[in-house]
Order: sequence, then structure tokens, then C-alpha cells
Amino acid sequence: MEDRRITKTKRNLKGTLISMLPEQPFEQISITELCARAEISRITFYSHYSDKYALVDEIFQDMVALGTEDYEKMQQENNPGRDEVISYCNILDAIMELYYSHYDFFRYTAPEHNPYLAFAFYSIVLETVEDHTKRMKNRSRLRFSPKQIAGFLCYGIIGFFNEGHAEKIPVDRLRREAKELLMGVLRSRVLIQL
Repeated sequence: MEDRRITKTKRNLKGTLISMLPEQPFEQISITELCARAEISRITFYSHYSDKYALVDEIFQDMVALGTEDYEKMQQENNPGRDEVISYCNILDAIMELYYSHYDFFRYTAPEHNPYLAFAFYSIVLETVEDHTKRMKNRSRLRFSPKQIAGFLCYGIIGFFNEGHAEKIPVDRLRREAKELLMGVLRSRVLIQL
């Protein structure tokens, strides 16, 4: 268990970093400027993080913990039988809930503005879906590798949301339609060998 002062310092650094993202890309944020804004010394920063990438990686890990908790809650509430399709939909719902409830951070994970943040975010989502698909492989014969399936689903869903945002489709409708599309693909059994 971390000391309260350490927790407070880390929360301050994370909040300060997020507050700087509207002003400049992540890659241009310096430790010196981050520390000045957070009103802490560089020595204090380096006593907690090796660099700004370690700080942002911890932000992502905090998000993973929140998303995992939300997913597990959904699984208990609406999928006690562990239906594979519902599990994928719960993963999608947990990711979307996390994304929009922490939009002040995630809106800056677009590759054209912050390539590192985009890559880190996508990698976590891809790994999550791939891990779930590997567990599915234990119960079903998959036609494709878990990595291919995860890539197909993740790129497809991200593209679906990006195009929907560009067309100004309301978020609730996008979420509902993405879930319908995902369920349609998974229920078609196109990913499973018969």
C-alpha cells in the first residue's frame, strides 16, 4: 500500500500531464515543464518515475484496472454462463465506458497528435481482446489466430467509431450499432471452424 503522500504526488503528476495535453503533444512535454506545473521537484518526479513514458504507462495501467473491474461486474450481472459473444460485447462496453468517462485523457490518444499515446492505447486494447480470444480458443476451434481475430475486431471497431464520429453520429447510437455489428460477426460463427 502506497503512502498517502506518494499517492497524492502521483495523482498530481498524472492530472498535470493530462491538463497539458490540450496545449502540446505528449512528445513535446518536458519533465522540467511538467514538474514546474505540478509544483514538484525533478528529484521527486524521478523518485517515482524513470521518465514521462513510465508516468503515462501508469495512467494506462490505472485505466486497465478500472476497465477490468467494470468488465468483471458486467460479466457477473449479465453473463454468468460466460457466453463468448456476450463476453466480447462486455469487453466492448467496458472499453467504451472507460473511454468516454475519461475522455479528458483519451481524446488525446489520436495517432496524428500523440503517436505514443495512440500506440500504447491500441496495444492495451489489442492485448485485452487477444487474451480473451486465447481463452475462447480453449473452447472452440478458431479459423484464425487469436492475434488476427483481435486485430480484425479492434481495427474494425476503432474504424467504425472514427467514421461515426466524423459523421457526427451520437455516441449512444454508435455504441449500440457497434455492439450489434460485433454480435452479428461473432454469432455468424465466421471466426470458428465447424
